[in-house]
Amino acid sequence: MQKVELIATATFGLESVVADEVRALGYQDVRVENGKVEFTADISAIPRTNLWLRTADRVRLKIGEFRATTFDELFEQTKALPWSDWIPADATFPVEGKSVKSTLFSVPDCQAIVKKAVVESLKKTYKQDWFEEKGPLYKIEVALLKDIATLTIDTTGPGLHKRGYRSLIGAAPLKETMAAAMILLSRWKPDRTLMDPMCGSGTIPIEAALIGQNIAPGMNREFVSESWPTIPKTAWREARAETHDLARYDQPLEIIGTDIDEEILRVARRNAAEAAVDEHIHFQQMDVRNVRTKRKYGYLICNPPYGERLGDWKQAARLYREMAEALRTLDTWSIYMLTSDEQFEEHFGRKASKKRKLYNGNIKVDYYQFFGPRPPRPNKSETPAD
Repeated sequence: MQKVELIATATFGLESVVADEVRALGYQDVRVENGKVEFTADISAIPRTNLWLRTADRVRLKIGEFRATTFDELFEQTKALPWSDWIPADATFPVEGKSVKSTLFSVPDCQAIVKKAVVESLKKTYKQDWFEEKGPLYKIEVALLKDIATLTIDTTGPGLHKRGYRSLIGAAPLKETMAAAMILLSRWKPDRTLMDPMCGSGTIPIEAALIGQNIAPGMNREFVSESWPTIPKTAWREARAETHDLARYDQPLEIIGTDIDEEILRVARRNAAEAAVDEHIHFQQMDVRNVRTKRKYGYLICNPPYGERLGDWKQAARLYREMAEALRTLDTWSIYMLTSDEQFEEHFGRKASKKRKLYNGNIKVDYYQFFGPRPPRPNKSETPAD
């Protein structure tokens, strides 16, 4: 089967998480760079990665890469790439761009040059001077970084965070891809209780349920490359069939989402129903200061409000102190918090076991991880009482 070069783009700080996901799908030729993970695979990887990647932003098909410091170099080397291998004569092929630390810093000019070069390349193959662009969408990107131009085509369409279940959201929502990353980084297992005491519209509990039952995040949505004639329809059918075959719908889960706002909890319940995981999540109205559980061990994963996100640093600091007091009873739980407050540990009254720098949108945040003790293993020598 045809080999292709693919790029899974990633939020800064999540590249290694995305790379682990790519390897878990069976792709071994993986290269990790800032903001992206590159890998070589056969063409069936386009549907499979779009369906399965939980933490990537999108999947791009790499057409070519070269050094360009003049518009002539950009034009000629773009024109020489095999565009007609992918783009049919009736395709719609807009060009977007970005330029960082490059001689060719004018993005509109670079976009225009690339568009003209692609048109000239397609003219040679299809023997026509005009392209109506009424067919399938092939969104081209020219990305310049330190004078290296990378030309790609987007295979995803709307970003991978758009799972399709969250038509209703609350204030300052957490992206589904970031929520999934928080869960994966925690090493949570589906046989352990997971709680989000400030769950908002339910993104963390819903993503946990999808992970716990191995439900592909893209199972219930469409992708722009499904309309491409170059990718066999059988590849998409087989990839979608795989998502159903590998789902573990019978995996029991104990996932709890609480929030003080009953209205946003109604949104969370609707979102969970849209994702078809509502029966696996218990949503309850509760002030975080009143959080209690009889479970001895578990994972608390939370994206609490923080000043930069919602506009009140003093209120956020007070909330962290109140949370710390409420969570003292969960001293055997592992706790994970995402916030941009660099004094979070001081407010929370504990030093994190580990913290990881991430970006929530354009906001630099830290993922504070407080590891709880491992639960005791069952004593195999003990036998059930009669």
